[in-house]
Amino acid sequence: MNVIRFEDLVAQGQVTGRRVFIRADLNVPLDDAGQITEDTRVRASIPCIQMALNAGAAVMVTSHLGRPTEGEFKPADSLAPVARRMGELMGREVPVIANWVDGVDVQPGQVVLLENCRVNKGEKKNNEELAKKMAALCDIFVHDAFGTAHRAEASTYGIAQFAKIACAGPLLAAEIDAITKALAHPKRPLVAIVAGSKVSTKLTILQALAKNVDQLIVGGGIANTFMLAAGLPIGKSLAEADLLADARAVIEAMKARGAAVPIPVDVVTAKTFAADAPATVKAATDVQADDLILDIGPTTAAQLAQQLKAAGTIVWNGPVGVFEFDAFAHGTETVARAIAESDAFSIAGGGDTLAAIAKYGIEKDIGYISTGGGAFLEVLEGKTLPAFEILQRRAAG
Repeated sequence: MNVIRFEDLVAQGQVTGRRVFIRADLNVPLDDAGQITEDTRVRASIPCIQMALNAGAAVMVTSHLGRPTEGEFKPADSLAPVARRMGELMGREVPVIANWVDGVDVQPGQVVLLENCRVNKGEKKNNEELAKKMAALCDIFVHDAFGTAHRAEASTYGIAQFAKIACAGPLLAAEIDAITKALAHPKRPLVAIVAGSKVSTKLTILQALAKNVDQLIVGGGIANTFMLAAGLPIGKSLAEADLLADARAVIEAMKARGAAVPIPVDVVTAKTFAADAPATVKAATDVQADDLILDIGPTTAAQLAQQLKAAGTIVWNGPVGVFEFDAFAHGTETVARAIAESDAFSIAGGGDTLAAIAKYGIEKDIGYISTGGGAFLEVLEGKTLPAFEILQRRAAG
């Protein structure tokens, strides 16, 4: 994918003394007291900011946070907690600037955080007048927020249209490289794990992957629907009976290519959905009418682990069971550790997936951990993300 890369501009000496506008993804979770509970996105944004500062740029950074109402700023919408954490990580004060659209005072070697961009009227609808004002603030626009790459908004798309130079920051560039390696030029076999509660939310992803992958592992409520489609009993487990034809179509599409959707041979069941519910391992054919399937069984997990260890490329989105409950976490842990031990290039994305990676401490053993939820899913669907499209267009001149 041909885009201008910020690090190349730095290497060429094009950043010194320039005004640089970085769109970061600083949409972090906050508790009721307004404290950050998980700072991965803040930490991930620092390399790009530091790169710009080291090059002698005047640096402006912005992001959305939460779901503010456009045109109505409330203290709860403020990026102030993010600025504090950023300052701690960088060992310097990071001032927060409000009402910044019409002008920002920032000098080379300084960094300022521009208040929540979603408060600006016209942000979400990619208002052209707003986008042009943002573009006028800078010499170089840097998109470094993969988590927003699937949205065409004023601070992600419009500004990239009108800025003098529009480029990809190191975080976005790394996502582009990892996605290209995993999906455009994968080392085979290519194995995809798609798990979650509903087939309906991931159906287009399953259909897109069925055309490309060698093994399509389904988990969670999605697996229940596929089990039902394969004629297996699932008791009172979560499933979507109206999508059985779609599930069968995915199975047939894979089969036609000599590929497979492995259906669980054993499962872990309970009578109620609770952390302390007694867990029972049983053959997939023996599920009772009052059973809930909450995990894959040990035989299935071992079979999947063998496939993952033999893979060339692994794409992972979603835990295969209710891993938050220890009695129903063995399947996800077995799969996670198999991915970690595999020689395959692995790319993982999605909130629950990242939580599982953190729970089992395997961050260093995953090839690439994606920072985007919705954007990662849209890439898996085969869609061209707006951010990629506009950056490629600008690179082409």
